[in-house]
Amino acid sequence: MNLAKLLKWACEKSRFTTIEDYIDFCNEYLEFTHDGLQAVIVSKNENHYRFYQYGKDGEYSITRPINSNLMITINDFGDAKKSFLYALKHIHEIIADKDTRDRVNRIIYTCQQAVGAALDALPAEKSNTARKINGDLFERLIRLIIAAIGIPVREGTVRLPIIADGEELFKMSYQHDLIIEKDGTLSAVGSVKTSSKDRLDKIFVDKFLHNRLTGFDTPHFAVFLNDIQRKGREPNYGVNSTFLTGHFKGYTVKLHPLDGVYYCDLRPNMQTDPILKTQIKTLDCLLVDDIWRFS
Repeated sequence: MNLAKLLKWACEKSRFTTIEDYIDFCNEYLEFTHDGLQAVIVSKNENHYRFYQYGKDGEYSITRPINSNLMITINDFGDAKKSFLYALKHIHEIIADKDTRDRVNRIIYTCQQAVGAALDALPAEKSNTARKINGDLFERLIRLIIAAIGIPVREGTVRLPIIADGEELFKMSYQHDLIIEKDGTLSAVGSVKTSSKDRLDKIFVDKFLHNRLTGFDTPHFAVFLNDIQRKGREPNYGVNSTFLTGHFKGYTVKLHPLDGVYYCDLRPNMQTDPILKTQIKTLDCLLVDDIWRFS
C-alpha cells in the first residue's frame, strides 16, 4: 500500500471502530515503512529516537520522533499482535508476565504512532487537522482496549449533582474522555491525550473542581502516549521533552495527586525522580493492575 492510500485511510476516522481496525492499519503502515521510506534519521541527542522521511509522494516530509525501543517492526508484528489480543481476553493471567505486559504497551504505542506518523504526511497547513484526528483516534483506541478487558467505559458528559446544606440544587454537566460507572454510579473518570503538553494543568484542575463541586472523592486518572517532540533543523534533528516536570510535581504536592498517570513512552526522569516515579507508570499497569480498583 502506498503513502497516499495510507494517509487517506488515517484521515477517515470511521475506519477505526475496532481494535482490529487499528491493527490492520498498523500492519499496512509497517509494511510500507519496511522499504518505502526516503530515509530514517537518527536523533542526535537521544539516539533511540528515529524520524521517518517520506519520499516524493510525501513531499519529503519528516515525521514525529519514533522510539525504536518501543516501535515494533513488521517482522515481529504478527507475533506481537497475537500476544496482545490474547492478553486482552486474559488480562488477569499476565500480572506476573513481564514480557507480555511489555508487548501490550509496545503494540499500543506502535498502532498509535503508525496513525500519527502517517498523518505527518499531511501538508503543514493541515497540521491542526492532523493533531485533532490523531488525538481523537488515540482516545477511541484506549476506550476500545478498556472495554475489551471487560470494563464498561464511555465518553461524554456526566451530570454532577450540586448539593448545598444537604439539598440538591441542580445538576452540572461535565465532559470526560473516559467515564467508568458501576451500578449506575460514577466510579472513575479519565483523560486521554497523546501528550500532556498544554493539557496538564487542566487535568489536575478538573479533579479539584469535580470533587469540590460534588463533595465526592472520585478517582481521576490520565493516559498519555508520550511527551517528546522534534527539535533542530535537518540533518541535525534531535528531541525535546514536552513534559512539565515542575508543574506536575507542584500540583501533585500542593494541590492533590492524580489517581494514576500512565505513559506508553516514559521519559527518563519519570523513572528516577522520587516524586515522579511514584506517580507515573507504563500503560500496561493501568490495564493489568490499577483500573480494577476504579471499577
